[in-house]
Amino acid sequence: MSFPEKLYTTEEICAAKTLINQGYKHNLTVVGTDNFKIKVYQAVEYLKTAGYYDFFITYIKEITEIDGITQLRETEVVIWTNQYAVENSVDAASLFVQKAYSMKEYLDGDLYYGGNAEKRSVVKRIEFLQTLKEKTVNSNVIQECYRLLDLWAESSLSF
Repeated sequence: MSFPEKLYTTEEICAAKTLINQGYKHNLTVVGTDNFKIKVYQAVEYLKTAGYYDFFITYIKEITEIDGITQLRETEVVIWTNQYAVENSVDAASLFVQKAYSMKEYLDGDLYYGGNAEKRSVVKRIEFLQTLKEKTVNSNVIQECYRLLDLWAESSLSF
């Protein structure tokens, strides 16, 4: 059985979930300009460093550059994002984890959008930054993780 092209129907979602439960992983594709690809692949390296790459490619098959707002395309298993969102590769990696977690909730049949779902996915993003901070040996990445974690701590006061 191959992974469904789209995930519109219950049958397609069940087929995808069955494959994932059997250990299926996507071959990640990145579509965009050369500069976009460089930034995305750097973010992917951070996913690998933190031990999140397998989780990520379980739920996301493609990252596509767009001229618009970043969004998860659940039915396509794709993240649409722009050059600005990947400019900071550490932050982009955490964004990718957040979107992959939302994709997981979509496939699990959980409510994957709205306030509470957004809070859960942000928690996963923060967990990723904490893990990357602990696992990397790059002092610039460590500093950036601290900076981003501080920003998330400040913004979480509104939750």
